[in-house]
Amino acid sequence: MLSEPTYLAARMVAPALAVHFAQHWADAARLGGPLLAAPPDAPLIEAVIDVAFWASLRREEGRPPRISLALLAPADAERPLRFAHRLRLTPQALNKLAPAVEQPGVHLGIGQDEHGLYVWGTITHVPPVCFVLEVVEPGLLVAKHRRADGFGKFVNVAVLRGDQVRVVDEENRGLADYPALRESLPAISLSSSAVRGASPAVEVLLELARAMRAHGRGGLVLLVPAGSEAWQESIVQPLNYPVAPAYDNIATLLSEPDHTQRDWQDNLLDTIAVVGGFTAVDGATVITQQYDLLAFGAKVTRRATGSPVEQLIVTEPVVGTSATTLHPAKNGGTRHLAAAQFVHDQHDAVALVASQDGNFTVFTWSEQLAMVHAHRIDVLLL
Repeated sequence: MLSEPTYLAARMVAPALAVHFAQHWADAARLGGPLLAAPPDAPLIEAVIDVAFWASLRREEGRPPRISLALLAPADAERPLRFAHRLRLTPQALNKLAPAVEQPGVHLGIGQDEHGLYVWGTITHVPPVCFVLEVVEPGLLVAKHRRADGFGKFVNVAVLRGDQVRVVDEENRGLADYPALRESLPAISLSSSAVRGASPAVEVLLELARAMRAHGRGGLVLLVPAGSEAWQESIVQPLNYPVAPAYDNIATLLSEPDHTQRDWQDNLLDTIAVVGGFTAVDGATVITQQYDLLAFGAKVTRRATGSPVEQLIVTEPVVGTSATTLHPAKNGGTRHLAAAQFVHDQHDAVALVASQDGNFTVFTWSEQLAMVHAHRIDVLLL
């Protein structure tokens, strides 16, 4: 028997998550291949979230747990580590096990029997469309699953922070009512659907965003058109740290014909991490829209013939949200203001801003609205 959950946000989000996983399971089943375990229903999802939430508020030897739970039976796991005895899924059990499974890529396997939910062991390879719940910090949980193509990290489905629930809008990116804003955004796919046998989708900007957040110092990236020097009109001269010749390893890897080899994927992620590391240096990192690194530590300034940015429109890829218009000074600190001003001056550029508090914003220019568009995507990156 499942105990009655007491975390209200779990009850609110569980039906939407059940629909999401059922739809993606059906898509995967139509593609053929290995048979996947049936997706969890809403009561099961609610129960797992409830236990994980209350566990997140506890401490073991003064430290909160950082754990990842994968909801699947041992028979559906690939080379798992199995405990000799089943452990009932309780907040106390999760806190006791947390120190052993804090390493990235290690998940506690969660199963269900006639007595309720239990922990059966650990797993390092989670199959696609498997419900995964990560405890990030006290009161902060992320529901996710592995990409269908296996490239990169997991796809976030929902973020729960205390009584706040944010479900990712993978269909409309939170812009169902704003077609003009959809057109202004760079290609960052929120969907995990993929055709079996196709090359993995390479989300360079999403992986770069993760690399920028990883160092925790905040950062600003300016994506400028290849072969153009117009962007330098919005940068204090001379450049502090130009790169010559441009570091083109990302573009070189993307040009290779076979993207399915694990070594290729690891090399690409490592190369993206190299570029992401330079964003920790004070100032802006400048790369082309083909991902060649041109400079870092650059200082943004208003173009001599430009005007100050007066307003921008803010959106995020979350179900039920709407666009808001703000003065740039109310949207963040100096990096956000610099990014908005740069895009206001350089309409063919894109700016990425990572805040020290974990927020992440993509700045683009909307031609139809003649306004800077700030799209917050931190919900995709936790």
